[in-house]
Amino acid sequence: MFLILSENLFINMSENLSKEYPHLLFRKQWDFSREDFFMLGQCDVLIRALNNTPINPRYYQELMEVALRKGAQATTAIEGNTLSDEEILKIERGERLPPSKGYQETEVKNILDAFNLLLKENIYDKKEQLINPELLKRVHQFVGKNLGDHFAAQPGQFRSGSNNVVVGRYRAAEGVDVELLINRFCDFLKEEFKYERGEHTYMYIIIEAIVAHVYIEWIHPFGDGNGRTGRLVEFYILLRGGLPDISLHILSNHYNMTRNEYYRQLQLSSEKRDLTAFIRYAIVGLRDGLEQTLATVQKSQFESAWREYIYNCFSEADYSHKEVLNRRRTLALEIPLNKETTLKEIPLLSIRLAHTYSGISEKTLSRDVEELISLKIINVDNGKYFADISQLNPMIAKSKRMNFL
Repeated sequence: MFLILSENLFINMSENLSKEYPHLLFRKQWDFSREDFFMLGQCDVLIRALNNTPINPRYYQELMEVALRKGAQATTAIEGNTLSDEEILKIERGERLPPSKGYQETEVKNILDAFNLLLKENIYDKKEQLINPELLKRVHQFVGKNLGDHFAAQPGQFRSGSNNVVVGRYRAAEGVDVELLINRFCDFLKEEFKYERGEHTYMYIIIEAIVAHVYIEWIHPFGDGNGRTGRLVEFYILLRGGLPDISLHILSNHYNMTRNEYYRQLQLSSEKRDLTAFIRYAIVGLRDGLEQTLATVQKSQFESAWREYIYNCFSEADYSHKEVLNRRRTLALEIPLNKETTLKEIPLLSIRLAHTYSGISEKTLSRDVEELISLKIINVDNGKYFADISQLNPMIAKSKRMNFL
């Protein structure tokens, strides 16, 4: 008897919530066109390409640092944080900013700490979990840590009772309803996307991440920090689903770079009770960001292949003086891949070249350049010298487009 009464009570509460919050349907609220599916397919191909492309450790470290820095900057900048790339780089190095920027420094550091912990747990410790209330509270705890009066919420605690929030024209769910709404939200993600059953593709992962983000904004379960929490949860779902770590900042960066459109799409999605347009807006940004990331990775691969070509050329050359070999190889490695230069400008191309050719005559430099031309490392046209990267063409699959730089 008690069980029947409890079930009836739950059904009545759910029906009342549906009337109170008609946009919170907890069911599929999107309908994709052929173009949408095509873009999702493009994202799938780009993700697989990134996941299967070896990256030089030095380039990988640089890409990872940029991803974390851009992600932290973007997700805090949307909320008004004004710290620059250079200032965030200082935070990453453990340096302190002026006291006047202390709370902004803490905001960014909190996001960086959250990124790094989630990366460690998922990639290295192989820990993952479904989206549940405790995970949301934990993420929010990171967002609000040590912010004091600059954070209008209790970190890690849902709103309750009469604690209500209005954001612009949007009135969030009543505090008294938050916990039930969050439970329904978590059940919805579990049933709709079936992650724990292994029935997921990159398409499902991307959609779940975006949908989860929007629902957190709609419910607004916390007094403050909902945007940062929603974007961190989006980051977590993409990470858990297998997207490459160097790409996990892309959506937050897209939202920040198109901030007005981001807020407009959030507002329209709640008014229309439809997520189609918001998902499409997010996927366009994700696809473009993945393309740019893959282009960067391919550029690093090309540069690595070029360095290997140079070392192979010198391994076959016969030099009686090791000093001459090292000098000419240094010159070959320092010549830019996408820039023409005159003979006089060559020693000015880098500090390493300036040091190498300090006190050496122009005649010696000229002989070195002529040797690199004979080795097919450098070419010349109208007195301008450039790296002869056409020598790598046999290594590249044939197409009309073979420009990597």
